[in-house]
Amino acid sequence: MDSLIRTETDQIAAIRILLVESPIKMARQQGVGHIKGTVKRVLLQLTSRDGITGWGEAAPWEVFTGTPEAAFAALDVYLRSVVIGWPLSNIRGLTQAMDRVLVGHHEAKLAVEMAMFDILGKRSGLSVAELLGGRVRDRIPLSFSIADPDFAADLDRMHQMVPQGNRIFKVKTGVKPHAEDMAHLEAMRGAFGDGIDLRLDYNQALQPFGALRVLRDVERFAPTFIEQPVPRDALAVMVDFRRALDTPILADESCFEIGDLQEVIRLGAADAISVKLMKVGGMLKGQGLMALADAARIPGYGGTLWEGALP
Repeated sequence: MDSLIRTETDQIAAIRILLVESPIKMARQQGVGHIKGTVKRVLLQLTSRDGITGWGEAAPWEVFTGTPEAAFAALDVYLRSVVIGWPLSNIRGLTQAMDRVLVGHHEAKLAVEMAMFDILGKRSGLSVAELLGGRVRDRIPLSFSIADPDFAADLDRMHQMVPQGNRIFKVKTGVKPHAEDMAHLEAMRGAFGDGIDLRLDYNQALQPFGALRVLRDVERFAPTFIEQPVPRDALAVMVDFRRALDTPILADESCFEIGDLQEVIRLGAADAISVKLMKVGGMLKGQGLMALADAARIPGYGGTLWEGALP
C-alpha cells in the first residue's frame, strides 16, 4: 500500500501563488472592521506530477484572522518546501507537517488542503464532499448579512429577496448607536413580521460593562441567536449572558480552534459556535472541531469570510 501512496505521479510537482484584489458590490460595516471597494485574497494552484491541477484559496481578514500578504508569505516562504513532493494521498500527514513548520496561518494551510482535495477529486471522479465522507444535506439556506452603512439600501434588498424565498437575515449590530439598531430591527420586523429568521451579530462590538442591558433590549425582536456580543476573551461575561437571556449565544471569534472550543464547553460560554474553515485551518480540522461540538451537543453554524469564485 505504501508503494502506491508514494508513487512519483502521486506527488505535488509545482505550486503557484497569486495575491489578487477583487471588487465587492456593497460596503459593509461591522463590529471589528469595515469593508468597502475591494478585498484581497490569495489563490493557490497545485499541480501533480501527472499534470492534474487543483485550486485552493486563502481569504483572511486583517481584523479577524490575519492579512492576505502574510498568507502569501506563509505559502511562498515557509510551506512551499513542505508541499513540493508531498504525496497527494496523505493530506492528513501534510496537515501535521505544515503545523510543525509554521504556527498559525490557518488560511494558508486551508488553501493547500483545498487544492489537494481538488486534485484528488478530479483524479477519482468524486466530489470533495464524497472524499470527506458524504453529504449530510443537499440544500443549505442562504443567510444574508445586513451590514450596509445605508440601512435603507439593505431594506430595499430585503423587499426584493423575501418574496424570492430568502428568509434568513443576520444583522450586524453594535456599530451604529443602539437607538439606530433598535429602529432598524423595528423596521425589519414591521415590514416582514415573523416571516423572516432574524439573527444578530455584534462582532465583538460591545464592551462587557453595560452590554447586558443592550442585549435585553434587542431580545424583544426574537432573534434566533446573538453572535459574539463582546470581545473574544470575555468568556466569563458570555456565561453571564447565557444565564440572563432567553436568546441563545453563539461564539465566533471566541472559538477558532479545538482548544478554544474546549474552554467554551468547560465554562458553558455559548449555546452554539460559528465554524469557519479560514479560522480552524482546514476541512479535516473542521470535522474534528465539530466532532467535539457534537459530543457536547453544541450545534455548529457554518460561516465564511471573503472567499470568492475559483477557476
